[in-house]
Amino acid sequence: MFGSTLDNSRGNSAASGQLLTPTRFVWPYGGRRVFLSGSFTRWTEHVPMSPLEGCPTVFQVICNLTPGYHQYKFFVDGEWRHDEHQPFVSGNGGVVNTIFITGPDMVPTGFSPEPPGRSNMDVDDAFPRMSDPAQEAIPRMSGVDLEVSRHRISVLLSTRTAYELLPESGKVIALDVNLPVKQAFHILYEQGIPLAPLWDFGKGQFVGVLGPLDFILILRELGTHGSNLTEEELETHTIAAWKEGKAHICRQFDASGRPYPRPLVQVGPYDNLKDVALKILQNKVAAVPVIYSSLQDGSYPQLLHLASLSGILKCICRYFRHSSSSLPILQQPICSIPLGTWVPRIGESSSKPLATLRPHASLGSALSLLVQAEVSSIPVVDDNDSLIDIYSRSDITALAKDKAYAQIHLDDMTVHQALQLGQDASPPYGIFNGQRCHMCLRSDSLLKVMERLANPGVRRLVIVEAGSKRVEGIISLSDVFQFLLGL
Repeated sequence: MFGSTLDNSRGNSAASGQLLTPTRFVWPYGGRRVFLSGSFTRWTEHVPMSPLEGCPTVFQVICNLTPGYHQYKFFVDGEWRHDEHQPFVSGNGGVVNTIFITGPDMVPTGFSPEPPGRSNMDVDDAFPRMSDPAQEAIPRMSGVDLEVSRHRISVLLSTRTAYELLPESGKVIALDVNLPVKQAFHILYEQGIPLAPLWDFGKGQFVGVLGPLDFILILRELGTHGSNLTEEELETHTIAAWKEGKAHICRQFDASGRPYPRPLVQVGPYDNLKDVALKILQNKVAAVPVIYSSLQDGSYPQLLHLASLSGILKCICRYFRHSSSSLPILQQPICSIPLGTWVPRIGESSSKPLATLRPHASLGSALSLLVQAEVSSIPVVDDNDSLIDIYSRSDITALAKDKAYAQIHLDDMTVHQALQLGQDASPPYGIFNGQRCHMCLRSDSLLKVMERLANPGVRRLVIVEAGSKRVEGIISLSDVFQFLLGL
């Protein structure tokens, strides 16, 4: 993942036994092919840099450098480039970046680098360290820019309809409420979809949606001592019966004390996109069915599409792609705006802590955390808080394969084992460009984050530290829309 590692231990350096310092170089500005060259390669060797997993625009490499002063530069797609956000000097050979690797009893002398702006490139054990990145100057947007941007987005969404979200071709799967729950989740798994609208033939209408949260609650109910639901009953338990049982579990009752399943949240093809987004956010659902009926009483409804925040965000990005200057907030780095959930820095408090999991945590505890925290996914990290994987609600459908749910106990299976089962099953939903974990950097612009979230199956981005992949936060589609709409 880090590409080749250059060992600068040739010549007198190796003979004298000087200490070599592993130093990480990062180029976070994109490109197809990126190389590193410098005084430590005698400017004759180009060291290939590798893209960071999950962040294809970020390239990095680790070189072993001797103590002292070094110059370097990047060769990006056939052009020499330097990083203006790192120390650099101008000389006879043009502008080059500089770095000083400290050794025993050494101080930097002989060069005066021009001060960088906000640091976007991590360099291990580098000198000079201008300041703590958390304290560096970050461009701030004015209240006027924010209001102007929100107003223009609101106008756009208010004048566009859900009809524009409909693809030119595709399929939408609906499930009969009399279908056994076990069979329903097997269909979701086989079709690679996270949820499906429910059709009641008796009523002649759509009555709800079946999704991963239902399966999670069912599995937790199966594992509950004294539960009325058994594995045998699950074979014949219908979706309609489960929805009624779910109303008991969630304490949803009508005025007469009878279980009252949550009514279907739906939109029409001519509802404006702002109202669609608000319905999704207010009801905390992943998508809403777009349903059309030519009759005033709503009979003979037609299911046209499942509208999601991803589709609406794609519409925003497409409209402002060539006029991003009209939305000043799009160029703001995400670390400078109130967006997402972040790991609090030392001495800071957080009203909304970021939930993470260790790979050895039980699947039962992971599912409980998903439900209690009301989130759709949780980063899986190692002991250094570096990102390993991510566990999402939709991953639960992998247990439908070969009735795996009937062969395991939630507290006996680890998150790592559950993810491995999902990888063996290879469900297509949630995977974009062959990747499960989708990441970004705190220095990325809001526009870049929005464009990544607009891709199908990408519902959140994990904010990581360049190089170490240490988790710094997470941004979901809901976070972006709450910020854009000023909620």
